[in-house]
Amino acid sequence: MKITLLQTNIVWNNPQLNCANASALIAQNSGADIYILPEMFSTGFATDPEGIAETNNYSLNWLKNTAQQYNAAICGSVAIKDDSGLFRNRLYFVYPNGDVNFYDKHHLFGIGGEAAHFTKGEERVVVRYKDIRILLQICYDIRFPIFSRNRNDYDVAIYVANWPTTRLAAWNTLLHARAIENQCYVVGVNRCGNDPTCEYSGGSMLIDAYGRTIIEAPQNTECAVSATLDMNRLNAFRQKFPVLNDAD
Repeated sequence: MKITLLQTNIVWNNPQLNCANASALIAQNSGADIYILPEMFSTGFATDPEGIAETNNYSLNWLKNTAQQYNAAICGSVAIKDDSGLFRNRLYFVYPNGDVNFYDKHHLFGIGGEAAHFTKGEERVVVRYKDIRILLQICYDIRFPIFSRNRNDYDVAIYVANWPTTRLAAWNTLLHARAIENQCYVVGVNRCGNDPTCEYSGGSMLIDAYGRTIIEAPQNTECAVSATLDMNRLNAFRQKFPVLNDAD
């Protein structure tokens, strides 16, 4: 399965422009089975969602249209106000036929104020696409390994993020740790550029179960990078070295 990481420079609270920019990146990198965008890819990371969280499904509709246009899955998180009036940081996984699964961020970034305004999700979500099982995670979730522990129920973990430059060393270390301890591929997709409070330099990457970086986007650059997941190699490693069978 060919996977493409979209490291975008998000314009603050401008869904139309951000979706247009992502469309241009995808058009230049067609042929992937799945495209992955950063956290809150259409607005930037908003800890206070008033005036930013979507109620009209603009970004979701763009995801659906893009998935159908390119016959590929696509995922990214969006700040939304749900039917109950609650604000959610929601990671959508959209299939080529327009079907949608989603994961609501469980570990809200309380230090930055996200937990004061958003409602956390309670469910751990694994989706299946092309016979590959994918765990959906968002940014701060990566610091909590018990929640993402592989129960022999996924092959790939996706972390979408707005992870600031000042903590990029932690991002890099945690991504590799999650891949090694869960014996899986880990995809980390981060943004670049600036928002009203932080600077971001990217660091998007794909890591294999050995903890080796397969691809990495250049820092401070809006770009797309792609690689192919080798499931035969992953399964052979799991059979030869069955770490997950001994997990606590």
